Amino acid sequence: MKLCMVVNAKLHYTRPSLVRKKFTGETEDKVKVICDSLKVASDQQKSYVNLKRKDIEFQIGDKVFLKVPLWKKILRFGSKGKLSPRFITPYEIIERIGPVAYQLDLPSELEMIHKYRSNPSHVIYLKEIKILPDMTYSEQLIRILAREVKELRNKSIALVKVLWQQRGVEEATWEPEKAMRKEYSNLFSGKIFGDENS
Repeated sequence: MKLCMVVNAKLHYTRPSLVRKKFTGETEDKVKVICDSLKVASDQQKSYVNLKRKDIEFQIGDKVFLKVPLWKKILRFGSKGKLSPRFITPYEIIERIGPVAYQLDLPSELEMIHKYRSNPSHVIYLKEIKILPDMTYSEQLIRILAREVKELRNKSIALVKVLWQQRGVEEATWEPEKAMRKEYSNLFSGKIFGDENS
């Protein structure tokens, strides 16, 4: 197959492989020029920023402010939201841990605040969960913790607090008693909740 190129109003026939080599070479040259330009711009920006920055070293006994992130619904230091402080009271440096890491003398209420560092001994292995072909798993009811009757305008709904096999007590859920009686009738045999006579 031949490729037709018009140069100075004259037709020239060339092979595609020659054109491909030419365009590939031009493209590589342009990419190299662009990369060089980006590196020059990046180096310029670094030099501007580094003029204003300085390395700070602290000594044991110095007092420093502690930078606190915005931990929503976990911790609050003073005001909440946008007005919460970015840094809190100066604390004394007890020990130098690394080139830019220091141990501070924190009050007892702040001693437990730290980023979590993973540790294989912290892993809690659960019993194997059998996953069904549709990528779901069925939870097994272990025990019924409580019973409550929810009063609505026209009717009342009996609810039971259910403890599931793969969850803790704090993750127990309220489920309709009628549905639980159908599915787990063995847990309801005999006594009915709230009825001391049976």
